[in-house]
Amino acid sequence: MEFVDLHWWTLCFRWLHILSGVMWIGHLWYFNFTQAPTVPKIPMELRPAIGKFILPEALFWFRWGAMATIVTGLILAYLLGNLGPALSLGVGAHSLPTTGLGFGMWLGIIMWFNVWFIIWPNQKKVMGMTEATDDEKKRAARTASLTSRVNTMLSIPMLYGMVMSVYMIR
Repeated sequence: MEFVDLHWWTLCFRWLHILSGVMWIGHLWYFNFTQAPTVPKIPMELRPAIGKFILPEALFWFRWGAMATIVTGLILAYLLGNLGPALSLGVGAHSLPTTGLGFGMWLGIIMWFNVWFIIWPNQKKVMGMTEATDDEKKRAARTASLTSRVNTMLSIPMLYGMVMSVYMIR
């Protein structure tokens, strides 16, 4: 087998895309379905441990999982020859799988943007990594939380578009 084999690279990037996507969406769902409803039940004296130890580590894997998912997904789409048609939502391609892939890709790009440019900057204020008043921290926590919930809702049609395209593209 030749090292520069397109099929090998496609398989490699497909697995990296899936693994990084599991890391990203897994953390997203952890934040929204586990951490958010559980933190209010934790005694006040124990809560600083979340912001000091758990949250920074979880946010590291969350945001870099998002970055790896986007990068590997774009590379995979390029290798498969789907990048342009999918980003144009299949306009002119007359292909339902390409349109589904495109919607999934655009939702993923929006979600990635939300992670890096809305959630992360606001979480840095909440965790004290960026200077902020108490009122700014409160607003930042709400903004990060609402944006994270939006991403959780977007993740469902995004996953559907991705899975639909895999099963329909030959």
